[in-house]
Amino acid sequence: MVLMDAPQSKSRDLDKLLLRSGNLVGPGFFPGTDLRDDIREYVRVLVVGAGGLGCELLKDLALSGFRNLDVIDMDRIEVTNLNRQFLFRLEDVGKPKAEVAAKRVMERVSGVEIKPHFSRIEDKELDFYNDFNIIALGLDSIEARRYINGVACGFLEYDEDDNPRSETIKPMVDGGTEGFKGHARVIVPGVTPCFECTIWLFPPQVKFPLCTLAETPRNAAHCIEYAHLIKWHEVHGGKSFDPDEPEHMKWVYDEAIKRAELFGIPGVTYSLTQGVVKNIIPAIASTNAIISAACALETLKIVSGCSKTLANYLTYNGGEGLHTKVTEFESDKECLVCGPGILIELDTSITLQKFIDMLEEHPKLLLSKASVKHGKDSLYMQAPPVLEEMHRPNLSKPLYDLMGRVEKDTVHVFGTALKNEEKQSSLTKLRVVFKEVDGVADMDTATLRVNSKRKTPL
Repeated sequence: MVLMDAPQSKSRDLDKLLLRSGNLVGPGFFPGTDLRDDIREYVRVLVVGAGGLGCELLKDLALSGFRNLDVIDMDRIEVTNLNRQFLFRLEDVGKPKAEVAAKRVMERVSGVEIKPHFSRIEDKELDFYNDFNIIALGLDSIEARRYINGVACGFLEYDEDDNPRSETIKPMVDGGTEGFKGHARVIVPGVTPCFECTIWLFPPQVKFPLCTLAETPRNAAHCIEYAHLIKWHEVHGGKSFDPDEPEHMKWVYDEAIKRAELFGIPGVTYSLTQGVVKNIIPAIASTNAIISAACALETLKIVSGCSKTLANYLTYNGGEGLHTKVTEFESDKECLVCGPGILIELDTSITLQKFIDMLEEHPKLLLSKASVKHGKDSLYMQAPPVLEEMHRPNLSKPLYDLMGRVEKDTVHVFGTALKNEEKQSSLTKLRVVFKEVDGVADMDTATLRVNSKRKTPL
């Protein structure tokens, strides 16, 4: 009699990583069923983007043992998405991507809970992002990446020795694809380079001379950009063009068609119009699958320690054969987003004017004619004159009040600094900590301390 093999566990492949040790495991890795169960029960992952890469990420994470997922995307499903965004069907056209993607994955993977968010990433409060253990990015926009990077790095705090506090680190895994090319990267703010540290990796977007667009268009893209950059403003005046508004995109498409017919140029389509206006590169499903797999694996490695994480930027090129490479980039210690900045301790009574004077007098700063910005708010601007006059009343107010009476926060100061005996423009990040003072403090006794262990950008 032949005995049938016992049915294998659905998590058999995951168990090979989480239930046994190995030579490449992280220092905090403790194999066992408790680890696997904790990941399922407690770890929360946010997937940003539900397009071609986002769909793959959501599916891969659900199949990798993550049970508490959220996904956010502001777009609705279009017919052109169906060739590569496999979670969507023809009957889903017009529906929010995040909602349909979450529904489809939950239908196929038992036990997973996915909460969709049909909204812009900027519309969410910062506390929303702080609720997640890790953020996985499946975006096609540099601006969106920079925003999420800024949010995650905004949670980061440093100790007095400029070491990041581990409990404030919000890891990110970022993936991106462009035709047969792609990348996967691990961003651990304060440890690895953030997105802003390596912004130079992204080439500048293609720009067309306005004279070519207006007088001698030679291809379909010229006709589209003419409608987008020139014709729209001629017709609509000061009304801003919104690339995410279907009516606006349809108007540009119709005008591009007229322009193309006038000059006998073929090839203007609605999908091409979207691609040119939004700078979208045609995506390939296999590239999305490969990059998503790398991102999902890195997410699992970060939360479990089952293996050393990627160090720290993987590139993939499948255009001619197959080529992958891992490059370890270094953090920019003077990065204004993830860097520690310069630590300053102040009394709560210090006025903005006194604070600016301190920046000029301190031997390690020597920052003259400083403008001060806190978050999105400008506290003082040296120029132009109209803005200087507008912000002048703030000079007599306590900096503590202008910053919302918080115990500590970050400000950015821009001015002229003396470097190598030459005056140069300088933008510096400062970590301001307010000291509690009994009674009325003497402004002249306030302290400004710069950590001597860190070389300042000035």
